[in-house]
Amino acid sequence: MEGSQIVDAIQALLRWLHIFAGILWIGHLYFFNFVNGPFEGTLDPETKKKVVPELRPRALFWFRWGAAWTWITGVLVLMLVFYHGRELTKGQAPWSAGTWVMVAVTFLAPFIYDALFKSPLGKDLKVAGSVSFVLIGVILFAMQSWGNFSYRGYVIHLGALFGTIMAYNVWFRIWPAQQKIIAAIKGGQAPDPALVALAGGRSRHNTYLSVPLVWAMIDAHTSSFAGGKFGIPGEAGWIGVLVVILISWHIVWHCYKRAGKVKGF
Repeated sequence: MEGSQIVDAIQALLRWLHIFAGILWIGHLYFFNFVNGPFEGTLDPETKKKVVPELRPRALFWFRWGAAWTWITGVLVLMLVFYHGRELTKGQAPWSAGTWVMVAVTFLAPFIYDALFKSPLGKDLKVAGSVSFVLIGVILFAMQSWGNFSYRGYVIHLGALFGTIMAYNVWFRIWPAQQKIIAAIKGGQAPDPALVALAGGRSRHNTYLSVPLVWAMIDAHTSSFAGGKFGIPGEAGWIGVLVVILISWHIVWHCYKRAGKVKGF
């Protein structure tokens, strides 16, 4: 078997595992935000004391390990296709200093995001969301122009950026906070409101990031929006990605709105 055939076989296996882990992770994310959150709001303190310590740890186990394996397999696919396969830059050009910087930005983004939402700006979600959207636009433009990323290159790296932020939230913000929240509820105490706000807020952020992340995962099938079609200039495909993000956020907003209205029998 030739080397390229081995790489293709490994890539197929990794994609398979990546999709499975992603379903496990994002399925639980939507369960927490669209089903379990509204459901727990209907429970009295005594019932919550019995239900939460049994339900949440089980769901959070699959949630956090789904996140870990989605991120790991995703990075491996990224390395095989875009780094080893040289699909990152336009025309498979050699990496420039800008390319290296923008790849670094992709994986350092959780620290920028975390600092933003811990700052005074983060207290106003509309302001923080607007700042985040502008930063995303700057990053996409820099990837395309300075980093010389191809359309698929900047789309998949935006997905990697979102996925890295989301995995960071799961392991370093949501899970540590939930451990303390669950312990307090089990002991019949009111959990720290700051921890509840942190875990809930970061989970909500992940939900909003998840839909554009799915778009990034299917980057090979979205080339119609890369520029040159539908009146989109050749170098303006990154603006189309921003439109997709806005549509994605609107979809999630509607899901939250609907989730609060769904009732049990």
